Amino acid sequence: MGNSGATRPIGRSLATYYRDPARTARMDRLHARLLRPGALAFDIGAHVGDRTASFLRLGASVVALEPQPRLFRALRLIHGRNPRATLRPHAVGRQVSTGTLHLNPKNPTVATLAPDFIAAARNAPGWQGQVWEGQIEVPVTTLDALIAEFGEPDFVKIDVEGFELAVLQGLSHALPLLSFEFTVIQRAAAFACIQYLDELGPYDFNLSIGETQTLRHRPWLSARDTIAVVDALPDSANSGDIYARRR
Repeated sequence: MGNSGATRPIGRSLATYYRDPARTARMDRLHARLLRPGALAFDIGAHVGDRTASFLRLGASVVALEPQPRLFRALRLIHGRNPRATLRPHAVGRQVSTGTLHLNPKNPTVATLAPDFIAAARNAPGWQGQVWEGQIEVPVTTLDALIAEFGEPDFVKIDVEGFELAVLQGLSHALPLLSFEFTVIQRAAAFACIQYLDELGPYDFNLSIGETQTLRHRPWLSARDTIAVVDALPDSANSGDIYARRR
């Protein structure tokens, strides 16, 4: 009985991310454009592992990281026996260290290491009622450290609730393909991510809004044009993913 309140939000996540066949099909179609069988993907902020599941279905090997203990247990139950899945209970940041993870017990999808994200969400439209009332210390690794251990990935997905720039700052060279989440309540953070990647190497960019799992732009955009597109999005867009493809 004591754990029922804590496990219900995880159950909602499992239902949201695993029991929607249309969403799953859209996600697989998108990822099939990005990954070939035998590819290596990093899933940074894996949550309950729906993106990991998609990468595995497409024949990729996956290194998935999720620092929330309850979510990591779910991730391990779902994917722990797959020989192509390596699971780590770590966060990712700009240096190997430890960090304070702020927990939202009623909505574990928005746990964050970024106090600025919590401040931006406070009283923002669509974010009312979100409360980060728990904290734990978690181990933090870097993209460079993961690459040294596992090799260069073909694709890196980053979804870490406002901590995306810190994750990218732990990367010292351009990779073939990345995605990172953005929110309209922190557009400046998205701009900083775009600019950091543009300094690492020549990249083109694209966007997927919300859960559409569809790239919006053909051809892909420059860094400057991507910033302009994100800046012009209505607040109702809420969030999405920015994709960066090395030229």
